[in-house]
Amino acid sequence: METTTRSASTEPTDPSSGVRPPWLSQEEWPYPIRFVRAGDHEVAVTDTGGDKPVVLLVHTGMWSFVWRDVVAALEDRWRVVTFDAPGTGLSCGTSKVDLDAAADATDAVVRSLDLRDLVLAFHDLGGTAALQAAARWPDRVRGLAAINTFGWEPSGRGFRSMLAVMGSAPMCELHVATGWLTRLSSTKFGVGRNWERSTRRTFRRGIDRRGRRSFHRYLRSARRHDYAALERAVRSLADRPMVTVFGAKNDPLGFQPRWAERFDDIVQVEVPDGNHFPMCDDPALVAGAIDARFG
Repeated sequence: METTTRSASTEPTDPSSGVRPPWLSQEEWPYPIRFVRAGDHEVAVTDTGGDKPVVLLVHTGMWSFVWRDVVAALEDRWRVVTFDAPGTGLSCGTSKVDLDAAADATDAVVRSLDLRDLVLAFHDLGGTAALQAAARWPDRVRGLAAINTFGWEPSGRGFRSMLAVMGSAPMCELHVATGWLTRLSSTKFGVGRNWERSTRRTFRRGIDRRGRRSFHRYLRSARRHDYAALERAVRSLADRPMVTVFGAKNDPLGFQPRWAERFDDIVQVEVPDGNHFPMCDDPALVAGAIDARFG
């Protein structure tokens, strides 16, 4: 697996050139940025905290800025690694964007940085990407943190219908043209509960037209994906300790009880008044859940 490391810069440039764009200030993202090659994708990676126990934060759909405050809460005690999935944030490439590409990117980050004895934390479609990748190296994983996510093939009319609607071409083109979903996601009902206006604006800047299109491609992929590798990963990791963290207002499909059916050594946490992004609603609680379970 080829690895490319580049230093961050504040020089004006397009994100696809592989350096920090001018709109992503050190104040808003005070962490180093490097790039790892995953197939035809250049994956933007943050690796901070030094030589400490490792936690890898995986999100697929928007970009790693969703982990901003959890990184800050953990980096004194953990080596924290996170990345932008292909087609999102600062990552770029020419290959197809789907959950297989996100799993390959997760694999590339782990192998390139030689991450071992790691806690694998994942949110939303990051659950599929992280677990599918983990099937290739279960011996590297010492624990799992599932944050408002699932780890099985989508089933049931409600779940599959939601993926069909959100992954559809009309919904994609509406979002690409207007940015309505990105704006909604940046409010207090999404990632922005504890953020200043400037931070919300930076979050939105990281989801350009290409990123909006990638978001819907990932949702479309989730409905059609082959989940065999994920099932193998769940079986191979079933003896690992797990913590699940869900927003108290955002588990309509009962994902948290389903995790308890699959893992015996499990602690389950709810974020009071929390929605779909617990790590943004209460980053200290999410960081504390990881610390308490694995620190």
